[in-house]
Amino acid sequence: MKKVYKDEITSYIVGNREDFHSKLLSEADGVASKINEILQKGNIDLLKNAEKLVQFVVENREEELTAFARQEGIAWAEHSLTLQFKLEWVHAIRRTVWHYIKDYDDEVNSELSLSEFRKMIYQMEKQINDGLDQFINSFFISYSEYKDELISSQRKTVEHLSVPIIPLSVHVAVLPLIGIIDVYRMYTIEEKVLTDISRLKIRTLILDLSGITDMDMEVIHHFQKVLDGISLMGCKAVITGLRAELVRKMIQLGVTFDDKAETKGTLQQTLPEYYKPELY
Repeated sequence: MKKVYKDEITSYIVGNREDFHSKLLSEADGVASKINEILQKGNIDLLKNAEKLVQFVVENREEELTAFARQEGIAWAEHSLTLQFKLEWVHAIRRTVWHYIKDYDDEVNSELSLSEFRKMIYQMEKQINDGLDQFINSFFISYSEYKDELISSQRKTVEHLSVPIIPLSVHVAVLPLIGIIDVYRMYTIEEKVLTDISRLKIRTLILDLSGITDMDMEVIHHFQKVLDGISLMGCKAVITGLRAELVRKMIQLGVTFDDKAETKGTLQQTLPEYYKPELY
């Protein structure tokens, strides 16, 4: 293909689009075979986006470059595209841009003195490398933030599923708690308990702690606040299944649940007292 030379570097690259694409793909062997797959999976046109990235970098359009990088980061995170491909692709863009700058310089070099030429190359090198580094940095921040939010959302969903409030009758429900309860999970318990008391119109909530072997001091105090919240919602709290290890720790710490909830031995012993099906 006969090249069409332009005065501006971006116009020069756009004017040689087919050759630019060909050179770029040859620089990124590992990505080239994934072009169509990425387009179909994430509706991401790598070649078109490469032109846009080069334009923002060469023309030093920093705000647009950062916004574009964040947009790309979200798109790649959303569709779980491989970061290795992105890095290889950006490095290929860097090499290809320098290839075209060399060609461009060959055309205009005759009009520049050696000192002018060196100054131009130094400025262009700094601008391009800084711009691409800025793109990579903003891309990874955006990618990471999206993934962190996704993980947090998924964790919250899992935690809510681990707080199963089971209705026994119209106004009575049971909440069996098992496993380790940390501060984060206690916040989830608080949110789920208070929400479901209101939503289900629960008047008595049986909290079975037989699956809990230990709570640290901060968690115990937070649990007391949850019990206060249950009372403020007009609901009665009944605690069953307190294990000896936890009771000993509470005695040593000088704390108790007696003034905040009724305590029973086991869930099996407690259910007959409160499980009285009501007519709807």
